[in-house]
Amino acid sequence: MPEPDATQPLEELTDEQLLGRHRGGDEQAFEVLIERYRLELFHFLARFVGNRTAADDIFQDAFLQVHISAGTFDISRRFKPWLFTIAANKARDYLRKNKRQKAASLSAMVDQSQDGGRAFIDLLEADLPLPQEKAQEHETRQIVRQVVAGLPDHLREVLLMAYFNRMAYREIAESLSIPLGTVKSRLHAAVGTFAELWKAQAGPLDD
Repeated sequence: MPEPDATQPLEELTDEQLLGRHRGGDEQAFEVLIERYRLELFHFLARFVGNRTAADDIFQDAFLQVHISAGTFDISRRFKPWLFTIAANKARDYLRKNKRQKAASLSAMVDQSQDGGRAFIDLLEADLPLPQEKAQEHETRQIVRQVVAGLPDHLREVLLMAYFNRMAYREIAESLSIPLGTVKSRLHAAVGTFAELWKAQAGPLDD
């Protein structure tokens, strides 16, 4: 990767170039990198662990790990999947240590024959503004949060990356170190489980 012009504003640099600058001793470059992911990564973590205070701690721990391991990162690769790998691992560690209560055998609820996937996607895109947006459907969003929080960790993380963080399947596969086919099957299972849990709490998606 060619070195950027030293006079180029940091905000115009790629993630990988910023990390390279950081490795060269530019502290401001690392601050720009943190700010670039502050909302996206924090929202992912908050939805994943269901605790905003814990999410903030994990966010900071993740970037501390990035700082510590910066010298080992191959900057010819993409930074974002690496960052989410670190963050997701730390989120899983947090959930294990805190022994989060989980709904029993949710995967048994998945009905592959239902078309809940389409309705679920419509629900996410139409009715789920991000937290910083105005709250017009508070009750609906509250139920969605509860349902997402009830998903098994391995389904929830794929769901959040795909629909809330808009990550491509290959990015998710790289972030979670799983095959592309596993990403697709887990996402399909997550959508089906969400649809079943939603119907249990709020009625049919297409009523």
